Amino acid sequence: MIRFTLAFALILTGYSASAQTGPDEDQLGSWYMYFFNKKIGDGPFGLQGDLQYRAWDTGGDLEQLLLRGGATYRPEDVNALFTLGYANITTGAFGDSDVTTGENRIYQEALLPHQLSKRVQLTHRFRYEQRWVEGQDFRTRYRYNLFVNILLNKDEMVKKTVYLALYNELFINGQRDIGNGREVQFFDRNRTYIGLGYALRDNLRVQAGWMQQTTVNWAKGQTQLSLHHSF
Repeated sequence: MIRFTLAFALILTGYSASAQTGPDEDQLGSWYMYFFNKKIGDGPFGLQGDLQYRAWDTGGDLEQLLLRGGATYRPEDVNALFTLGYANITTGAFGDSDVTTGENRIYQEALLPHQLSKRVQLTHRFRYEQRWVEGQDFRTRYRYNLFVNILLNKDEMVKKTVYLALYNELFINGQRDIGNGREVQFFDRNRTYIGLGYALRDNLRVQAGWMQQTTVNWAKGQTQLSLHHSF
């Protein structure tokens, strides 16, 4: 009887491990990103976007492939940048599975920069998303990100500037009913980041850092390597 109980417990343990669909919280993930923005002539309009490859591990296990771009508008007498954009996202399952989920997204964004001092740059970003996720009903989400750049060796962001980059972003779900009796939580996720950046040119920066992402079901660390380009 004891042997049978032990064997049954081992079977259950093995089944539980194999059935687990969440990511390994102890495994460090990696994100590789390119951000760009371009002003069109001398007018108030421009373009911005980003390309991101996100992996559950160092690069082979797809977490997300994100392609995003939008048209921007900068009012003449207001220190703000407004964006209307579209994103296409492919999300992969953790582990050996090749299953992916597609998503189309429209978003509106307001970027509000603020100079706290010569070397401390603060930016608020408010984003509202309308989401069409494969296998779910229409969804919305609200996001707020607080960015802080602290320049370490210069008084403005120019070539050869070294800076400390920090941010925290909160995600809140709008519509919580996603179809077929399923619901999502009011809180979606939070991301906290710290990194170090270097200006290769006046309009080109490289940044490397670490981000902790916390959802309702799991929390996981990610390394990030990003290129930021203005032209």
